[in-house]
Amino acid sequence: MVIQFLYHLKHYTTEILPALAAGFLLSGIIQEFVSTKWVQKHLGTKGIKPILYSTIIGTIVPVCCWGSLPIAVTFFLKGASLGPVLSFLIATPATSINAILVTWKFFGIKFAIYLFFSVIITGIVAGLIGNKLKFNPKIKISDDTECCHCENEVYDNSKQNKTVFERIKSVLKYAYIDLPKEIGLETMLGLVLAALVSAVTPVGKLIKKFLYGIYGYLFSVVFGLIMYMCATMSVPLVDALVKQGLNIGAGFALLLIGPITSYGTILVIRKEFGFRILLFYLLIICFFAVSLGYIYSLL
Repeated sequence: MVIQFLYHLKHYTTEILPALAAGFLLSGIIQEFVSTKWVQKHLGTKGIKPILYSTIIGTIVPVCCWGSLPIAVTFFLKGASLGPVLSFLIATPATSINAILVTWKFFGIKFAIYLFFSVIITGIVAGLIGNKLKFNPKIKISDDTECCHCENEVYDNSKQNKTVFERIKSVLKYAYIDLPKEIGLETMLGLVLAALVSAVTPVGKLIKKFLYGIYGYLFSVVFGLIMYMCATMSVPLVDALVKQGLNIGAGFALLLIGPITSYGTILVIRKEFGFRILLFYLLIICFFAVSLGYIYSLL
């Protein structure tokens, strides 16, 4: 088991590190070049526009759920509301050009389009409800006051006086020193847990036993929550399961839940936003994944 654990840990680390590195770098660029005033204006209010902005941004940014974590935390630190942050965390890992093309290849254009818009709908609804939830953020953020706006403006303006070298140094410092201190431990712990589950869970036996009816959906929810799967990687796996007898609706649910959730995501959301927000996040993802998957199976 130890050998299997180390194998899976190496596999996950090798697969995830490029996405994490990209996510941290994008976060550093956002921290340095995207002003607090802009984030507060476009993502800090409670209406539908910030949700749409964050969802659209999420569908464009080419990172997985691990890479999206530091970016989402950075947006929140700069004044984004909870709703847009949740929308971003849902839309980003579940959609990418590669994933859509691979999904199209394996399941057809109708399935790919349905999945894409399902992700957008889930992100928007989660964001709208999330903006109405009350919670005590663990992250230290600035209050939306006139004084704070003044300080943020001075801080943002001071960045413009930096040399190119100073700005690059600032980007790298935030990306690979400051931000890892905030969420690095939870992210690494998530990798260890994913590898541990892969090493000890008899997934094959579970698949053979629960590949029919409602148990297929139950399997997709449980398997999607406990296993890390990037959007592109999960497509051939789900295709294989469907060909073995898994209901197409359950396969759809797995394609939605698997890429969005990970131990890293769960631990970071729990730490930064609290258990109540984490529970809402997981429940709404599972609800929409199963509901939309069932609807697709009837089409």
